[in-house]
Parts: sequence; C-alpha cells; structure tokens
Amino acid sequence: MDPSRSDETEPTRPDSPTPATADAAADAPSRRIARRWPLISGAIAVLFAFLLGALILTRGSGRPIEADLEWMEEILEHRSPVWEVPALVMNFLGAGIAGVFVIPIAIVVTLFVLRRPWAALYFVLATVASAGLVQLLKTLFGRARPEDMLVTSDFGSFPSGHVANAATMAVLLGIIFPRLWVWIAGAVYTVAMMVSRTYLGAHWLTDTIGGLLLGVGVAVVLWAPLAAKLDGENTLARRRAAGSNASARPAPR
Repeated sequence: MDPSRSDETEPTRPDSPTPATADAAADAPSRRIARRWPLISGAIAVLFAFLLGALILTRGSGRPIEADLEWMEEILEHRSPVWEVPALVMNFLGAGIAGVFVIPIAIVVTLFVLRRPWAALYFVLATVASAGLVQLLKTLFGRARPEDMLVTSDFGSFPSGHVANAATMAVLLGIIFPRLWVWIAGAVYTVAMMVSRTYLGAHWLTDTIGGLLLGVGVAVVLWAPLAAKLDGENTLARRRAAGSNASARPAPR
C-alpha cells in the first residue's frame, strides 16, 4: 500500500486485537507521510556535499580554502595531551573494527532482539549506502589530507568518512527511537567527531561539513520509503511496553 494514501481500513476499536504487523500498527498520519519531502530534502543535502567537493576542487585543485586554514591554525594552537586522548577515542569509535563492524553489528542485533526488523534493515541499508558514497567522493575528488596529522589515514580527505558514519548513525537512531535525548546525544556525538577529525589533522573543516551533509542526506532519503513501517514498529513497541507495565502492576484486592 502506498504510504501517501489514507488508510482505507475501518478504524480500530478499543476492544479489537492488537495488530501483529508494522503495517497494521502504523497510524493514519504515518500512512500519509509524503515520500516527497524527505526524498527532496535528503537529496539536496547529498547534492550539497557533491557541490562542496566540486567547489573545493575547482577553486584550488583541492587545496584548503581560507576557512580551512583559519580553523586548522586554531586547532594547532590548542593541541595538548589533554585533548588528544578523547580525539583518539573518537578516531577508534568512528572507523576500523569498532566503527565498521562491532558497533553496527551490535546495533543491528539489538534491533532484532527488540523485534524491529524493518529498523534493522533501514540501519544496514543507510550505513552501507553512506560508506559507499564516501568512498565514491573520495575517489572522485582525491583531495589531499592536511600535513599535520596525528593519525595514519588512507588517501582522500573529502568527505570525512568518520563524520559521515557518525551523522548517519545519529539520524538513524533518532528516527528509529524518536526521543529528544537520542537526538541530542546523536548531535553531540557527531559534533565531537567533527572536532576530533580536525584536531587530529586527519581532515580539513570542509571535509567534516561534507561528511555531515552526506550522512544526514543518506539517512533521510532512505527513511522515506520505510517511514510507515518504522512508525508501525514504534507503535507496536509502545503497546508491548504498555502491556508489560500493566502486567507488572499488582492486581487490586
């Protein structure tokens, strides 16, 4: 059924059985979620990432622009062992075995345990698509990394894969678990990743902005076709939680 059409089934009565599928649990507003605005807004974010890379390439053959140089100068002035440790922790979390395998697999397994298969599929598709586009843009633009690097990285500075991964995960979890604290935690994590990548000299400032745009855009674009199913899973999860709380209450005497 097209999510953009209104639900043609009869409204559920209070005494009717709980729906067993995400489609049945999705409420009328979620079924009418237009695919157009997330597709357009997400595509625009991805397009801006491409345009930013193209601007950097055409303006100076990939060399840093003024904002990059000014930000890097500030970073170099404030480098100290105190800030290096958290920056290296973010470097570990954002890539390598932890960022590519351990954390994503743990999230997917958790979603299946919570009986959220559509959310797990959404997470996998968006994570893979984001990583693929990062590698495509790195190959396309071939921007050199800064010289004052504190870590070892492969070639291709634009966009930041660490930041794209962080932004994708933040938006994914915010959509799957629509809670304010989830969005705040995701935003803090993403900004911390942006700062850490420039602090370690692994990326220019504009690399992290490109990664942010790409990660957010991919997550929003892929949310569009799965919006109703994800909302249905949220509804079922709330009903299960409400049922568990009700059964845990002591029976009246």
